[in-house]
Amino acid sequence: MNESEILVVTTNDIPGYRVTAVLGEVFGLTVRSRNMFSNMGANLRTVLGGEVGGYTKLLTQTRSDVIERLREAAAEKGANAVLAMRFDTSEIGQIMSEVAAYGTAVRVEKL
Repeated sequence: MNESEILVVTTNDIPGYRVTAVLGEVFGLTVRSRNMFSNMGANLRTVLGGEVGGYTKLLTQTRSDVIERLREAAAEKGANAVLAMRFDTSEIGQIMSEVAAYGTAVRVEKL
């Protein structure tokens, strides 16, 4: 199965489908560093107010990347769906951000 065909949902079930096998937890993970110039721009934004566009773009791309890694991990287990997907984030040393997407890999079939 192609990773892009793996259905990823935040719900515990999928209407119109039934779970035929639970294959276990899967996750996608990345750690991203921020460059000095982005940090200076962000610090200025905290004083002046407003959206920090560079960080918004970085985090949007990062979430897309970890979902793709989640799909790859699910495919390796033979899944065609991931249930209860969640994001988790943390800071490492105030210069790096860890972003993870995790959920339960399952096989589903249409009713």
